[in-house]
Amino acid sequence: MLVRIEKGSAVPVSRQIADQIRAQCLSGRLAPGTQVPSVRQMARDLAVNQNTVLRVYERLANENLLEVRHGEGTFVASRMPNRQLDGHRQKFMEELTQLVRQGRLLGIDDVGIHSLLDEILSSPLVAADEHDVASNLSSGET
Repeated sequence: MLVRIEKGSAVPVSRQIADQIRAQCLSGRLAPGTQVPSVRQMARDLAVNQNTVLRVYERLANENLLEVRHGEGTFVASRMPNRQLDGHRQKFMEELTQLVRQGRLLGIDDVGIHSLLDEILSSPLVAADEHDVASNLSSGET
């Protein structure tokens, strides 16, 4: 599982971690039943307090995205809550609509917006993120 923290960000570390794990669960990048790193391991990997990771895991378990199996570890829930996924898709559509409006206010026409989106989708950063997640999952690294 790939999680990155921006130390200088105004977004709290716990929220950064939760948002990234949530997105990977809902997008299917983390398959149902996949074991996530232990609290201790995740805290060590991210150089954060174990309580921070524990609170994130508890929050995501309360959202039915993670399952805590005592004695076994923490796993991606076997069934993703469709209602939550729909909510995230709706939020994404609203944000994307707002970006399109802003682009039009800047004088960018539909062809230009499509070109910019194509450029972003084919950028090495987007491809690298997808490759990192895929290779981490296929190697058994979580």
